[in-house]
Amino acid sequence: MALTIKPAGVCRWDAVSLGEVMLRFDPEFGRIRTTRQFKVSEGGGEYNVARALRKVFGLRTAIVTALVDSEVGHLVEDLMMTGGVDLRHIKWVDHDGIGLKSRVGLNFVEKGFGIRPALGVSDRANTAISQLKPGDIDWRQIFEVEGVRWLHTGGIFAALSDGTAEVALEAMQAAKASGAIVSYDLNYRPSLWQPHGGQEQAVAVNRRLAEYVDVMIGNEEDFTAALGFAVPELDHEISKIDPASFEAMIDQVVASFPNFAVVATTLRNARTAGFNDWGAVLYADGEFHQSRLRENLEIYDRVGGGDGFATGMIWSFLEGRTAAEAVEIGAAHGALTMTTPGDTSMMTKAEVLRAVTAKGARVVR
Repeated sequence: MALTIKPAGVCRWDAVSLGEVMLRFDPEFGRIRTTRQFKVSEGGGEYNVARALRKVFGLRTAIVTALVDSEVGHLVEDLMMTGGVDLRHIKWVDHDGIGLKSRVGLNFVEKGFGIRPALGVSDRANTAISQLKPGDIDWRQIFEVEGVRWLHTGGIFAALSDGTAEVALEAMQAAKASGAIVSYDLNYRPSLWQPHGGQEQAVAVNRRLAEYVDVMIGNEEDFTAALGFAVPELDHEISKIDPASFEAMIDQVVASFPNFAVVATTLRNARTAGFNDWGAVLYADGEFHQSRLRENLEIYDRVGGGDGFATGMIWSFLEGRTAAEAVEIGAAHGALTMTTPGDTSMMTKAEVLRAVTAKGARVVR
């Protein structure tokens, strides 16, 4: 099944993302439990994609999210303004003065070093977006009046509450009815699913939403934890991937969900916090494509690498590039995203395209 993407001329937006945007608190190379200062930025799995499509690749993007109408909520807004993503579809929620009813999500992230892995500690209960319910967003305005070529959302948003899963379903149904492509990043987080049904509920919700997905994204563990498929044992050595084993897994996925036009996964072997093997695989039009493997890739900040891959892949398809090009551009952008601090990409399109074929990191003059 090939992707049929609406022309840019008939849509206001090349891509719209649906998801939570949090404040990230980064002790840089220190530790959360001992630091005396944090560097603050914005981030969120679905938002990171919309931001990079705008900032790196120059596309027209918007975010659908919810924030508290407070000084902290407007700090998130101010940070998002620097990324160029259109903010007209933010749902602003009244502030009760202390954040008892609704608040902004916080994400504390350690980079890790050597044998100490990266660490994420989220503080996001009762956030504004977790309380979204069907009917809160005017999807007709977004998909029919304004027009959208591509909707991106994922398992993090769906896991925030029972209501957000229903909002995701509502958005995906509206997108499909309008002819927009729908991509979904499984992004399984046990801590988010634990309060309402655990892994069993995650599989049930994600399989229901999967019926409306054109492009399914996830790492190898996500397809088991979030969709219930058996994934071949990799022994954590992605340099020894057996393509036939992955093809067998993808065959299972596509047989269950023939609506998937593309299935993509990132592959990572974390040798240490700072050195990873990194690659990606993609299935489209009955063919299996594997990116160049980057062994011992030096990592500055691993958060956002998967979103970087998704962004590069989505841009490639929106530009009419082949599946083989999409997996290489996605993998290159994901690798580059992990060379800078924060969730969001700081790259340029020229740097991404150069990295696809670059053999080293000689000075660019």
